[in-house]
Amino acid sequence: MSKIINISSASFIALHSLAYIANCDQITNIKTISQTINMAESHVAKIIQLLVKYGYLKSTRGPKGGLVLIKTPSSITLLEIFELIEGEIQIDNCPTQCIKCPFKTCIFGGLPQKMSMEFLNYMQNKTLQQFINENK
Repeated sequence: MSKIINISSASFIALHSLAYIANCDQITNIKTISQTINMAESHVAKIIQLLVKYGYLKSTRGPKGGLVLIKTPSSITLLEIFELIEGEIQIDNCPTQCIKCPFKTCIFGGLPQKMSMEFLNYMQNKTLQQFINENK
């Protein structure tokens, strides 16, 4: 089935892992996160490494080790995490990147650009803290 907005599993893992960790009252680990968000532990581990590398999480080894959020949830937008994983969002007028359109006006009437802008604005204005507050 085709989807209008396609979120990669890597972005899903990054966003959901950060939300889960931010909402935890204690240190957590990759196994617990992967079980909670129902994703493969190996895939979660790769994404967690990126989040540690870019300063969102601190990872501590050992029996009392685990993962903690370094940045405050209110300072993290969904967009910055999405773009960390996917790269900068490009707003295109044409969903097919057609170089030369045979028509004067777009058959989609600017809808792809409008939807892209709406998605961008949502991600830019939604913080991790807002998401956590909405799910308490």
